[in-house]
This record gives sequence, C-alpha cells and structure tokens, in this order.
Amino acid sequence: MQPLVESVFYWSDLFGTAVFAFSGVLVAGRLRMDGFGVIVLAAVTAIGGGTIRDLIIGADNVFWTVDSLYLWVILVTALLGQYIAKLPRRLPWYILPLADAFGLAIFTIIGTDKALSYGTSGMVAVVMGVITGVAGGMIRDVLAREVPMVLQREIYATACIFGGVLYTGSLALGITPLLATLLGMSGTFILRVAAIRWHLSLPAFSLNR
Repeated sequence: MQPLVESVFYWSDLFGTAVFAFSGVLVAGRLRMDGFGVIVLAAVTAIGGGTIRDLIIGADNVFWTVDSLYLWVILVTALLGQYIAKLPRRLPWYILPLADAFGLAIFTIIGTDKALSYGTSGMVAVVMGVITGVAGGMIRDVLAREVPMVLQREIYATACIFGGVLYTGSLALGITPLLATLLGMSGTFILRVAAIRWHLSLPAFSLNR
C-alpha cells in the first residue's frame, strides 16, 4: 500500500480510537464514575478489541505498546470528553453515530488485514476484524454491568462481518488492496448507517410462547 494511503489509514485509525474512547466517556458519565473510571472505560473501548486480536494472532507486539500515540489520544479524549459532554450546546444527534460507524469500518478492515498478514485464513481474518471492531465495546458494557449492545438486536457485529467478507472476498478475486479496502469499509459503514437510519435490527431469540 502506498505511503500516502498508509498515512491516511493511520490517522483514520487514531480518529476511530478517539471516537470509541469518547463513547466510553459517555458511559462512565452516565454511571457517575470518577476520573480513573472514565479513563479505564475510554481505554478498553478504544483499544480492547485490537489488543485481543493481537494476542490471538500472535502479533510481535500489541499495537499500542509500540506506538504510545494511541494512549495519548485516549488520555486526551478522556480528559476533554468530560468537558465536552457537559456543554449546554450539543452536537447534532447524528454526528456521533456517523463517526462511530466510520471508526467501526476502519477498525474492522485494519483488524481483518492484520490477521491476513499473519497468515490466517479468510474466515479467521473476518472474525479478527469483528473482534477488533466490537470487543472493546463489549468489555465496556460488561464493566458497566450492562448486556453488551452487540449481543442484542443491533446490526453492529453484522456490519463488521459484511465488511470483512467484502474485503477478503475482493482480495481473493484479485481486486487491488486499495479497492478491496474501500469496498470493505463502505460495506461496513453503509450497513451500519442504514441500520441507524431505518431502525433495522436482527430478529430476537426468545423462549416465550
């Protein structure tokens, strides 16, 4: 991948890290946690999925241990986020969901691609992409003593699966990595935004008759 493209993806990844960290800040604020609790929830949401992925695939190093800028982004987001969340003039409601969908798309493709680079099969790579995208939020929700959103009816992990399959399938068909990346990201982003816009959800499993 060209250096310019790699640079764009790197800064997009940091943007996604900040967005996910801010979602952790909001949950911590709703639960009236102290400053340390805010930082913990911000951190696990932002880098929890990528950490689990790197440990599973046997990466040489967990990504944030060799690039501390991720930690600085989380810390700054946690500190500023506590102030931003209290501002009387709020952002339009759709800004954070759109930013979250973009971050989800970035995380999914980065996770899938990194797994492929370590020699996993396409199916395993898709799973790693899903873990990268959703595991941090699951840890956040567990710490907040809530049922993780991804385990309910939200089309969230499903969007990751769709994007990951598009990406790995495109590569298998010989499509260039850049185009495959754009297809995978677009698939994740569009499906997630469509679910938000039209309130799409998966059917719920219930034993009640």
